[in-house]
Amino acid sequence: MPSLQIVLDRQVQEADPNLYETLGNNRVRCFACGHCCPIPEGQLGVCKVRYNRAGTLYVPWGYTAATQCDPVEKKPFFHAHPGALAYSFGMMGCDLHCAYCQNWVTSQALRDPNAVSPIHKTSPENLVRDALRQRAKILVSTYNEPLITSEWAVEVFKAARASGLITGFVSNGNGTPQVLEYVRPHLDLYKVDLKSFDDRHYHELGGRIAPILDSIRRIHQMGLWLEIVTLLIPGFNDDPDELRQLTEFISNISPDIPWHVTAFHGDYKMQNDVARDTRPDDLLQAVEIGRQSGLRYIYAGNLPGQVDQWEDTRCPHCNETLIERYGYLIKKYRLSPNGSCPACATAIPGRWATKFQPQITSHPFLATLIT
Repeated sequence: MPSLQIVLDRQVQEADPNLYETLGNNRVRCFACGHCCPIPEGQLGVCKVRYNRAGTLYVPWGYTAATQCDPVEKKPFFHAHPGALAYSFGMMGCDLHCAYCQNWVTSQALRDPNAVSPIHKTSPENLVRDALRQRAKILVSTYNEPLITSEWAVEVFKAARASGLITGFVSNGNGTPQVLEYVRPHLDLYKVDLKSFDDRHYHELGGRIAPILDSIRRIHQMGLWLEIVTLLIPGFNDDPDELRQLTEFISNISPDIPWHVTAFHGDYKMQNDVARDTRPDDLLQAVEIGRQSGLRYIYAGNLPGQVDQWEDTRCPHCNETLIERYGYLIKKYRLSPNGSCPACATAIPGRWATKFQPQITSHPFLATLIT
């Protein structure tokens, strides 16, 4: 049985020339993520899946390590086609190494010997065909860091767009100007996981905060629909001053960017750290800080029914409840066909369908990929 490294080495093609440059002595510099790794011949980048072979950068291609059908609210996108089904796929590898990662079996492959997930050879056409068979409206690259597999995502998204599907990234946001320009023409929705507002915390996770903040600014400027998530971990990123700086940063870009503050529960290397599980009051305190910073659309997640009205979308002008939720379930939908409040006609920023379609599911389910 060949090792995972050998298997993955066979599932590659040359990187897009816009995403790397050649250096002296057969070295290359990769621009797929904020590390901008200078990679010697025969070596891997920080992500463990982009590597230099004889002065040429090779990247993942032609497989998935996970496919699942999710309500779009799980991604989470709350202002993009509520109730739609998001067909989600992922590959291997990540440029960070978060101790609490929920997708560690794919993201930490080749870094952690316990991270083992089989891969399935496939094509963009097969993924799109399966998404349409499941009645998905959105195709999302997730489960590992999609920026480091951007070439494959773009190839899939070209086929998805041609079939009328919406496309999205669920990402840590550790990008570069080069990779964001590369994916921009093929991407509709972008969720960034803003894990902290302290560079020291990002160093613990294997990165730096500066590329993430720069990417958030660029994604918004590019006109992609952007939502931001912060997983609130007591003792790590819940300091009120840090949360105030974080929410003021978002609000200064645009107070209309939805901010999701979600509850932590132990996973991966922190699965036994139940004492740090986030309480409803922790989320509500973060919500209040976000309100004081001027954010208009704040959502508290992962604790359905325990966070007052902060699962719902409300009009910032008249406070009318426009979308009522319980977890991923849409209980009521009252937006006008043009995406405005029916009570006061205030336009609500987002990507709205002209007519709400009943949810196919409010719970994730596995997609059996037909190859």
